[in-house]
Amino acid sequence: MPLSIRGIGAAVPAHRANQNDAVALGRHLIADSPERLALLERIQRRTRVHTRHSVLLENGEPESPIAERLPFYGERNPSTAERMQRFAVHAGPLALAAARQALADADLPAERITHLVTVCCTGFQAPGFDLELIAQLPLQPDVERTQVGFMGCHGSLNGLRVARAFVEADPQACVLLCSLELCSLHLHYGWDPEKVVANALFADGAAALVATAGEQGVGDRVGDGGAPLRALASGSTVIPDTAELMSWTIGDHGFAMGLSPRVPAAVAAHLRPWLEGWLGRQGLTIEAIGSWALHPGGPRILQASAAALGLAPEQIAVSEAVLREHGNMSSATILFILERLRRAKAPGPWVALAFGPGLTVEAALLDTPER
Repeated sequence: MPLSIRGIGAAVPAHRANQNDAVALGRHLIADSPERLALLERIQRRTRVHTRHSVLLENGEPESPIAERLPFYGERNPSTAERMQRFAVHAGPLALAAARQALADADLPAERITHLVTVCCTGFQAPGFDLELIAQLPLQPDVERTQVGFMGCHGSLNGLRVARAFVEADPQACVLLCSLELCSLHLHYGWDPEKVVANALFADGAAALVATAGEQGVGDRVGDGGAPLRALASGSTVIPDTAELMSWTIGDHGFAMGLSPRVPAAVAAHLRPWLEGWLGRQGLTIEAIGSWALHPGGPRILQASAAALGLAPEQIAVSEAVLREHGNMSSATILFILERLRRAKAPGPWVALAFGPGLTVEAALLDTPER
């Protein structure tokens, strides 16, 4: 019996920065030659990220200097311990906001949740934000918890696979999946082209979904998000000989992103052949897919993926809008896209795709009950 997504919620921090803020912050973090500062500005503009939210932004007028609004990044490079202290403060409230929205959208009480799946690659603490969700929603103390950790931008699709396994094993299961990423905790000081690009792309956000088995409760009222969404299948592949192209490692001054400019070409070369085979096993073709949720790892990755699949600009418009308005929120991003597609009542079937260190490709096939 397939998993049925009953509700989706998304949340971002209260304060945001625009491209001009990002350029000013980049100058502060690099403090280097005029040539590199000019390149930094070009990189920021090419990201197509207009605004990003951060838990580190403090109260202040938008026209105030970014250094005043983001004092965490001063002259001294914060240690990983200092960054994780901020994670402990901010992770729970943002995750809680997304989870509450998902429960409200599903029109289900928190005590109905039997399984809690949390997804995160930007912070670790024990006890973690999963226990904050249990205490604050509140959930039953015997809710079964699973953490999907450090898997990168495709982590929510891994979490969805876990949720499917739970509801397929137990028709009475009700799963809350919550993805929380605070990428702004890991801005990098100094000049490293790959990390400069990461500084320009990543942002903070949380998203959650509530799922049950099959059509369980489908006759009940659902929220503004519309009808339940069925998760029918999942797929995964590792692109050979690409392990060095993308990395996510823990250092003395935060988590460090390695992002080679060769990633878009590698994705473009391998994505379509693998996806054709995977969809073929589901009895589908690329042309039969009604809507696409492509994770916007960056504009070049998004465009390379769309070109490889032969997608028209309107087919990736939602992915581009999420990137433009929120940046890359790592694993939470794909749920932001699914939430928008669901509210728009986008035609099915849907394919969700995300990429991560490895290089790995994760996919999910979804559809509405009416099909």
